[in-house]
Amino acid sequence: MSKILIVNGTQPYEFAPGQLNASLVERARNTLAAMGHDVRVTTVADGYDANAEVDAHLWADTVIMQFPVNWMGVPWVFKKYIDEVYTTGMDGRLCAGDGRTTDAPKVNYGTGGTLNGKKYMLSVTFNAPKEAFDDESEPFFAGASVDDLLAPMHLNAKFFAMQPLTTFAAFDVMKNPEIEADFARFDAHLKTTFAEVEHVPA
Repeated sequence: MSKILIVNGTQPYEFAPGQLNASLVERARNTLAAMGHDVRVTTVADGYDANAEVDAHLWADTVIMQFPVNWMGVPWVFKKYIDEVYTTGMDGRLCAGDGRTTDAPKVNYGTGGTLNGKKYMLSVTFNAPKEAFDDESEPFFAGASVDDLLAPMHLNAKFFAMQPLTTFAAFDVMKNPEIEADFARFDAHLKTTFAEVEHVPA
């Protein structure tokens, strides 16, 4: 059985209360539990204890980070969580310094992570259409991918020595939503991604 922490990093707004991301979290919880995984969920907007969240990261084999992309990054409430939880974990639980030494202060930055063997998965929702990415003729992202845009989140996880799983993205969720199709893709993504540790009843 694998242990999975899901962090819902949504910041609710009147025009976007976070129902889609909450639904994706519940689908992930239910799908993964049915596969035999032990699942915990933190909803950042409901409040949290930083030390308890560090302990949850240590408990988990995989951390799923679920959030809407707001202004090309994570919602501010999730950034606050990252600042508080990750900084708290720099006491040796999530990393042992930044990887540099007094003998070699200019090399190996970012290699002090202590979560070797743990994995993470980003699951995000966009107002942008899928066609805006991976296309050099599109002027805004200019050929950049979803993972290019999410590079800071990937680097945060890499700082702690975590390994990436394939990112999931739902696109155009406000102007041209295809929610049922997104749910079906998400279910399939979870089953494929976590199949190697699927629980088989005795």
